[in-house]
Amino acid sequence: MSLFKRIHHLFAKHEPPRVEPGILTVGPGDVVEVSLVTYQVTGRTRNVSRNAVMLTLQDGHQIRYLHIEEREQVVYQLYSAIDGRLDSVDAVPTTIEMDGVAYHLEEHYTGHVTAQGKTPFPSSGEQHIWQFQSDQRHLLRIEWQDGRFMLYEGEFVLPADVQVLRGT
Repeated sequence: MSLFKRIHHLFAKHEPPRVEPGILTVGPGDVVEVSLVTYQVTGRTRNVSRNAVMLTLQDGHQIRYLHIEEREQVVYQLYSAIDGRLDSVDAVPTTIEMDGVAYHLEEHYTGHVTAQGKTPFPSSGEQHIWQFQSDQRHLLRIEWQDGRFMLYEGEFVLPADVQVLRGT
């Protein structure tokens, strides 16, 4: 190799190493395996004020929701939508009993969400979220946006039980 080529390689800009996308970048078109069940991601709701996303997952006719939040550690929660209604945003109680299980309010927050793909709330906007937990670690989640409530029942998922297969 000539001296000129060596000098040229010293000053040439090298391509930066490719950064692997994080778990919060999963979106429609990707495939996620949760507890050995493979789902296609059909929608994504991102809470801008928190480091969290809610993925709409579909396996055939079954639709589930995977909530991912990055805190000190990444927390995964898998939900199914349930039937129910509440009268008002101001009337959400701090304790809810459902099917003999008492759920206690853990957290209530609001934030602006952006929606992508097929989601329970198809438009972006301000969203109120109430997260409940029972003594047996069962989860209940209530979301309100644009005058509409969604209720979910779920459970925690171990991080090792979630695998992401990126789409094209």
